[in-house]
Amino acid sequence: MTEAPSPSDDQLLAAARAGDAEALDTLLERHQEQVYRFGMAMCRDPDDAKDVLQDTLLTMARRVRDFRGASSLSTWLYSIARSFCIKKRRRSKFAPEEVRSLETGAMTETTRLADPAEAPDEALAGKQVKRALGQAIAELEPMYREVLLLRDVEGLTAAEVAEVLGVTSDAVKSRLHRARLAVRARVAPLLGIDTDVPAAPGTCATLKRTLALCHSAGAPVTVPAAVQASVKTALRDFIAERG
Repeated sequence: MTEAPSPSDDQLLAAARAGDAEALDTLLERHQEQVYRFGMAMCRDPDDAKDVLQDTLLTMARRVRDFRGASSLSTWLYSIARSFCIKKRRRSKFAPEEVRSLETGAMTETTRLADPAEAPDEALAGKQVKRALGQAIAELEPMYREVLLLRDVEGLTAAEVAEVLGVTSDAVKSRLHRARLAVRARVAPLLGIDTDVPAAPGTCATLKRTLALCHSAGAPVTVPAAVQASVKTALRDFIAERG
């Protein structure tokens, strides 16, 4: 017997707007991983990421009846999550001691990538590259990190990223190119890339290679069980209060 296909986001949204609590719960569960991943990458602190996830999903639950699909659901959620990330960043006691400008791209001895010769096999080398990639993304200035995450990791279009950030598509393209170059410079030693060779915007093969790595960095993450339980309790309480 053929299993019935899962309802689409649009179908679930329509049911949730009509007051279907189960449809709302399914929507929230379906999108919690991407929100949590984005929160972890932007806030760089598990507790802050948990708060961003909970606040984003609660906001979605509160406003779902007013959402009319002028933008995609993912774009809407990222916009909400980003606003909470910004608030967290302004209040955070864990701001990095040093924020590297994309104008320089200099590396200190403590952040220099390891020599690929130290990797005993390809599997370890791959992990080393991904670790270096994650570090490179984390060390970007927030305005560049969010563009790279949304476009290259989460897969939004340039127009969708512009909508989330409230900037022009040209601004997105400019920030994205600089972010890609900065990440490329960081992972270059592990990929055997000659950083002395100029990278032509949009055409450089090494930038495309970096882009592919960024996509792989966006692999699904599992929201910790404790975080899921906390978020579900808050959502259950909210739905019960809404009646």
